[in-house]
Amino acid sequence: MKKENKSVIIWLLSGCVLLFLMVVVGGITRLTNSGLSMTDWHLVTDTFPPLTEAKWNEAFEQYKKFPEYQKINIHNDFQLADYKFIYFWEWFHRFIGRIIGLVFFVPFVYFLIKKKLDTPTIKKCIVLLAMGGFQGFLGWFMVRSGLIDNPDVSHFRLSLHLTFAFITFAYTLWVALDLIYPERNINRIIPLRTIARYALAALLIQIIYGGFVAGLNAGLIHNHWPLMSDGEFIHESVFIEQSSLVKNLIEGKSGVQFVHRTFAYAVVAIILFLFFKSKKYALTRTQSNGINILVLFVFIQFLLGVFTLLYSVPLALGLIHQVMAFFLLSAMTYTLHRVSK
Repeated sequence: MKKENKSVIIWLLSGCVLLFLMVVVGGITRLTNSGLSMTDWHLVTDTFPPLTEAKWNEAFEQYKKFPEYQKINIHNDFQLADYKFIYFWEWFHRFIGRIIGLVFFVPFVYFLIKKKLDTPTIKKCIVLLAMGGFQGFLGWFMVRSGLIDNPDVSHFRLSLHLTFAFITFAYTLWVALDLIYPERNINRIIPLRTIARYALAALLIQIIYGGFVAGLNAGLIHNHWPLMSDGEFIHESVFIEQSSLVKNLIEGKSGVQFVHRTFAYAVVAIILFLFFKSKKYALTRTQSNGINILVLFVFIQFLLGVFTLLYSVPLALGLIHQVMAFFLLSAMTYTLHRVSK
């Protein structure tokens, strides 16, 4: 690491921490059904929650005009105190998003003025700023889908919002790693790089389907492992919920869960393949550490997935499972970087 890059690296890694925190809070928001509590979006006036009881009642009355209250919560003796709870998590999620915007933009301008960024890093940071703005749009695009008729967000939009957050995090980490390890690695191993790229693609597919499972609440059925309900590897419900096989596998609760739980084996298998293939090469310490941690994390994540399913997605396990996906993606990004550059 070059000394002059230290402050830039700290900045980028701080962004990674904030993105991690935002996804964690986003997971809590989803698991507590808080995502539709704020029915509008304003850049400035929503920065802080209502500060008086009158403002709280005004926000609550606005919430009552939308499907989630009219079709679900009106039947649950839903009071202002309940509304304040779900409002907090959605507000906190958006508040962190605003903080991330400031943390990325203000130091970026400062580093530009101080000429601390070279041209390649400037280009990467501009991409990061664009990705952050697009992520904010995806959040509102997702919420809008639950404010019209159906009191639940589209699982496609939720997965897109979640997956793009993971991708933004991974790219931010990659840019930081470029500065942490500025010298080209003479020990680049092309076969391992190829396998690692496939492993990253498989992991992203699994994250996409994790978003589908969350959006459809598909973890609340077939709470058995290693087989689905009735002792079947592929339960008959996988094929009958929707009008076609493709729709069943992307829109049916059973089909989406089947893909997610089954594709987990593929993710584990390709990471194990990378591990055993790496034994044929003389690895650097960073390459070896990256691969070993990656194997450890994928097994932890697999076990967390199993227990989250068996216990019907309790809040704590569901959240830990999502957090571990972040650690797994971090290890995957680090490993790919170390065998590539």
